[in-house]
Amino acid sequence: MNRQAQAAVLFLVGAAVLHAGSTDLYLRYVKAGLQPLLLGAGVVLIVAALATVWYEVRGARAAKGSRGEGGHGGDLEGGRYGDGQAHGDRDEDRLGHRDGQEHGDRLGHRDGQAHGDRHEDGEEQGHVHREPRISWLLILPLLALILVAPPALGSYSAMRTGTALQAPFAYPALPAGDPLPLSLVDYAGRAAYDHGRSLGDRRIKITGFVALDRAGTPYLVRMALNCCAADAQPVKIGLTGRIPPVLQPDTWLEVTGTYTGERTKDPVNGGIIPFLDVSLARPVATPHDPYDESWNN
Repeated sequence: MNRQAQAAVLFLVGAAVLHAGSTDLYLRYVKAGLQPLLLGAGVVLIVAALATVWYEVRGARAAKGSRGEGGHGGDLEGGRYGDGQAHGDRDEDRLGHRDGQEHGDRLGHRDGQAHGDRHEDGEEQGHVHREPRISWLLILPLLALILVAPPALGSYSAMRTGTALQAPFAYPALPAGDPLPLSLVDYAGRAAYDHGRSLGDRRIKITGFVALDRAGTPYLVRMALNCCAADAQPVKIGLTGRIPPVLQPDTWLEVTGTYTGERTKDPVNGGIIPFLDVSLARPVATPHDPYDESWNN
């Protein structure tokens, strides 16, 4: 892979990063707050690629110019001293043509053999320093970024990972509203660690995707992020009450209900999973940002 190819790959990676950062695609990889850094990284990659091409072109022009100046100087030198050298050569040929020819043949044979050896050594050395073809594998992550748009993590990952619910530092007073829109993480923290005291009998509206355990128990889940999708962990609440008779995993639901003291332990890590007593449930479209960042803000 030469410099031009390296610059092309670098440019395409930067363009792909800029494309992801300027659309909703980046939300499948990192949290929303990292968008400015992602856009900045894309710009830096593109600038680096253009600078690489510019330095490569400038170096090639400089090398071509130096070769041209060297050839012109040789012509002048040959033109200046060529006539005198030709006369001398003819005199020497008349005086010792035979001896010079024999001596030249011997020298020519040795020099030719040495030149051939040096040529073979140069070829071997060139093969040793050939660039490895494995460097082209660097294109594979680029193709994956351009051609494959992975979906957000869903029920498969959620039911194989323990709940990441943590005790909140405080329980701020809830605003007015009926039903009250609340993040799943906020409800789960109040229900599990405050035992619903700050919730009371208020009707709560929560959005999340459906996940089913092996027994068929439905859960409403949101994946919480620290930084990016690689460290995403689920926060789960169980559903009881008026649950739709048929639930498909990864279906997004908006449920309305009230606090219930029912709870269970996550079979993966033993964490607390509180429940919500559902009075109304309806399917909704996948939200703009499928991950929940409120647990670490």
